[in-house]
Amino acid sequence: MIKGIPASNGLAMAKALIVNESKYGVDKSHIKVDEESVLIIDVLTHSQATHLNPEYVKGIICEHGGVASHSTIIARNLEIPAIVGSKGVMEKVADGDIVFVDGSKGEALVVTDDSELVRLSEAVKHAKAKKAELLTDKDSQAVTTDGKVVELYANVGALDEVKLVAKYGGDGIGYYRTEFLYMEGDSPPGESIQFDAYKETVEQLAGKTVMFKTFDIGGDKEEVAYLKIPKEDNPFLGWRAVRICLDERHLFKTQLRALLRASAFGKLQVLVPMISSVVELRTVRMIIEEVKDELRKDGIAFDEQTELGIVVEIPSAAVCADILAREADFFSVGTNDLTQYTLAVDRGNEKVAKNFDFFNPSVLRLVKMTIDASHKAGKYTSMCGESAGNPIATILLLGLGLDSFSMGPSAIPKVKKIIKSVDLPFANDVACKAMELETGEEIRAFLMKKLEEIGLDYLVLL
Repeated sequence: MIKGIPASNGLAMAKALIVNESKYGVDKSHIKVDEESVLIIDVLTHSQATHLNPEYVKGIICEHGGVASHSTIIARNLEIPAIVGSKGVMEKVADGDIVFVDGSKGEALVVTDDSELVRLSEAVKHAKAKKAELLTDKDSQAVTTDGKVVELYANVGALDEVKLVAKYGGDGIGYYRTEFLYMEGDSPPGESIQFDAYKETVEQLAGKTVMFKTFDIGGDKEEVAYLKIPKEDNPFLGWRAVRICLDERHLFKTQLRALLRASAFGKLQVLVPMISSVVELRTVRMIIEEVKDELRKDGIAFDEQTELGIVVEIPSAAVCADILAREADFFSVGTNDLTQYTLAVDRGNEKVAKNFDFFNPSVLRLVKMTIDASHKAGKYTSMCGESAGNPIATILLLGLGLDSFSMGPSAIPKVKKIIKSVDLPFANDVACKAMELETGEEIRAFLMKKLEEIGLDYLVLL
């Protein structure tokens, strides 16, 4: 048995493809796969993940990596079962071995017995059929049994992912990562390139909401040479996201011009990451007003009512959510970084992966503070982190008052199924009892039990 850390749910079985330096080179960003395979690799980079084709890549097992790294997030979005932190896997598996992967359990197996092959093939087919069954209801609204409508959005990281919103029945895009435009090429994308991409997206969505996150470079993302980001001992705490935007205002204003111009063609919202204080938010608001003035002078149309939201992912933002709610139009909770910063756990480090836990009471209390502060100010809160698409968390988040969820597109049908199976009093009761528990393990077990009671615990495995 091969063990690791669960990173992306689902079952898969295919021939092993060992990815190493002798085959692909140290800096190879595109892994060539032309038959159904389970990738066995030391660590999957962000650029490699963005080029994965789920038609051929059926599973991934990494020697290293964390459950909340951007590469594993991409794997989840593509519905590719993945395991990380599987020490010694490259010595345990040979090229061409038939490998079965259970992403939900963090386990894999080299299949050598014919009867076992048949049994596991049936398990993979059954899981695939269950997923297909969920899609038959994809175009219905997520409405609780007592009539509460909940909007379910998709997280999108590139133009070619926009089509997944319709495929999985999303109500729009709640987290559009614009970084892909900045990570291709030797110079920053110009206004026209960005405008074309943003305009195409809102037009494809045909009136549905699109929340565009301003560029978030730094942290664990790969280097962007033209920005000359210095090597940092603590990149997650360093020069990244809005900090770069405020220092490199010409880049920020170019993006804002493109976004505001695109707002004339659809329902667009601006979402700014890594806000840690009201001073930063006020500065962002001031720059946006400057850009609006410039567009007015140039006679360029834009939506004057374009909303400005912030990603609440730094504990200081959650603690001061009541202050920030006076300045922001809405919040979106980024659970990956909020968990990382609250618990002081590197989200990409498998050594401390067991400590990375969204269900830790301290993280949940910050989420509740954020939601409550937004409601008190007459604003609303979405959630764009990976926990928004975790079936174990759905009832809890509904009970805490979350207004909308944004997740990897493939998770939408699962979350929708749960929401349509419960009423608000039940969700409120679950949330109240969960918040009284003392550990993340206790909360997770309690929530799993509630899913079992309504017969939907199988969704966690898909």
